[in-house]
Amino acid sequence: MTRKRFSRRGLLATAAALPFAAPMVLRAQEAQDEPLVPNPEDLIPGTARNNVSSFRTMAWQDHFDSLGQGAIVCDMVSRVLHFWSGDGEIYRLYPTSVPRSDDLTKRGYSEIVRKKVGPTWTPTASMHERFDDLPKVMPAGPDNPLGTHAMYLDWPAYLIHGTHDTRKIGRRSSDGCIGLYNEKIAELFELAPIGTQVRLI
Repeated sequence: MTRKRFSRRGLLATAAALPFAAPMVLRAQEAQDEPLVPNPEDLIPGTARNNVSSFRTMAWQDHFDSLGQGAIVCDMVSRVLHFWSGDGEIYRLYPTSVPRSDDLTKRGYSEIVRKKVGPTWTPTASMHERFDDLPKVMPAGPDNPLGTHAMYLDWPAYLIHGTHDTRKIGRRSSDGCIGLYNEKIAELFELAPIGTQVRLI
């Protein structure tokens, strides 16, 4: 039978390594427990990373009784839009801009009642009060804040739309609407029919 010999130097080396090993074991365990988080940079280049930890898949059953013609959940905290097709075959997750302040934020249930390619923008009366240099109407084009596509909710002046200013995505930067990258709103525009139910949370 052989006897293991422990030296003072070996014991000190082992003790010194423990504080470094323990955090690595803990981090590995936390990584296993973490739900899968899509990297916003995989969704589209240039996405803001400050809310990456909030990106989570979601179940439509937590928000709607049925899928109906389709379902959308706009999460103001995560700054992300979830979409499910009516047959349940398609699920999409899009980074968004959200209202810049709570007083501009509306939450609850709505639905898409109209869709428009190349929307014109008509600033509301409250926008004109806050910004006296706004036009009465802005035609479609690269300066239009509604981007290339718009989907109108049954709440007056609330839309899900594109934006030409990609810096706004992932931030509190809108006057009440939900904004997507132009290429992503074009995709959602084709997927979500009129009548798609919407919930803003």
